[in-house]
Amino acid sequence: MTHDRAAVFYISGHGFGHAARQIEVLNTLHSVAPGLRLIVRTAAPRWIFDLTLTAPVDWQELECDTGVVQVDSLSVDVERTVRGAKAFYDSLHARAAAEAEWLRARAPVLVVGDIPPLAFAAAHLAGMRSVAIGNFTWDWIYEGYAETSALAPDLLRTIREAYSHAELALRLPLHGGFAPFRTVRDVPFIARRSRRRPQEVRAHFGLPHSPLVLASFGGYGLKGLDFAALADLAGYTVVVTADPTAMRRGRDVENTGAAPDLPASVRLVDERHLYDEGYRYEDLVAAVDIVATKPGYSIIAECAANDAAVLYTSRGRFIEYETLVRDMPRYVRSEFISNEDLIGGRWQRALDRLMAKPKPPPPDVTGAEVVAGVISSYAARRG
Repeated sequence: MTHDRAAVFYISGHGFGHAARQIEVLNTLHSVAPGLRLIVRTAAPRWIFDLTLTAPVDWQELECDTGVVQVDSLSVDVERTVRGAKAFYDSLHARAAAEAEWLRARAPVLVVGDIPPLAFAAAHLAGMRSVAIGNFTWDWIYEGYAETSALAPDLLRTIREAYSHAELALRLPLHGGFAPFRTVRDVPFIARRSRRRPQEVRAHFGLPHSPLVLASFGGYGLKGLDFAALADLAGYTVVVTADPTAMRRGRDVENTGAAPDLPASVRLVDERHLYDEGYRYEDLVAAVDIVATKPGYSIIAECAANDAAVLYTSRGRFIEYETLVRDMPRYVRSEFISNEDLIGGRWQRALDRLMAKPKPPPPDVTGAEVVAGVISSYAARRG
């Protein structure tokens, strides 16, 4: 078999954030190293890549890790999370051996992981370089659950050993963990950046000039939001989107599970039309003043890159939450709202407090360019 120069990306299927930021890296990497073949192995849905991936990529479905088990957008099933991770990592050696055989047959110049331990264990067995990218590590996440020591006593050791094989870890802002890596380099935010003027986006989708609040809760949506209560919201318009995954399940509106009669203070932007008409989700983020969300790396980075404030709520037992809440005021205006007030539509006071806050200095959001440069330099090496 003959081989072209290739880089293999292992991308966590947990949520959409890992895939979203690596799409930016893949697109940028193709522009700086067009001769490098890009292979993606992930359990993240293919449609996420199809929406915004411009680089030619060999996409392959593979369960790289187990992440956490979410009951919905705001809560985690900890016991199922730990038991699922134990089952996966108890078989990590066998999985890595099979994956190493797959890698040897293709001889890539580099293995990249965001941030499944499997990637680095397999690359080590195959005798290949590997680079990690992320803002947290899975051992750090699982260590935050008391249940881990009781249900999966070997889990952390197994994950940390796999991480120790990476040659380099590129650590993003809002980070936690990374102790197992031998060499760590801090890099700027990887974030999707709008190339359109906010006024253009508002005009195209018929959105008013009053302050806009985008409800953004990822693939799990936000069940039970009281739209009727939002009718009393003074001075703001709430924007909701139709989620592609929700549509595949026959749902119409991301936040409800059924299409409600929306009050005048709520506008629907159909996400199918957003992409069909040449726009991207970050264009909508840039067009609004505030994003209402659960805190996660990608949405915070996207708000920072597109000058949007963050109205955030708690997201259950996930250790990353504490780090995000502590650090995000350095990058974006932010304000807390309880789950109860969020779902009950009682947003007025939190929004008013948020709008009154001063903006922090704009952060560096050139992470995709920095990471693509690192990867291309590794790929150019021989031996």
